Amino acid sequence: MASSVTKDVSYEDLKTLLGKSQNLLLVDVRTKEEVDKGCIQGSIHIPVDTVEAALSMQPDEFKAKYGVTKPPLDAPELVFHCQMGKRGATATTKAQDLGYVNARNYAGGFKEWSEKEKK
Repeated sequence: MASSVTKDVSYEDLKTLLGKSQNLLLVDVRTKEEVDKGCIQGSIHIPVDTVEAALSMQPDEFKAKYGVTKPPLDAPELVFHCQMGKRGATATTKAQDLGYVNARNYAGGFKEWSEKEKK
C-alpha cells in the first residue's frame, strides 16, 4: 500500500479506542484558538505546522513539551484530528513520511465529534 494513502478512523472507532486503548495518542492539530473552544478529552495539542518538528524531537524533549511519552514509530494507535479532516490528513501524511506506519486521521474531526457527543 502506498504511503500516501491516509487511513481514516471513524467516530465509532475513535470512541472505542478512547474507551479501551491505553496506547492511544490522539493529537489535535488545530490552532490554539480552536482548541480553547473545546477539545476531545484525552487529546494532546500539536498544531499542524509543528507536527513534523514535534515528531522529530528527542523523546525527553517531546515529553517535556507535551507531557506525554513520544510515540514509537510503530505506535499502534496514533490518531490525528482537526476541525473538519483536512489538516488531520496533512498531519497524518507527515507522520507517515517520518516512519509512523500506523498513523491515522479521524476524518470527521472535532466538528463531527462535538455534534455526536451532544446527543
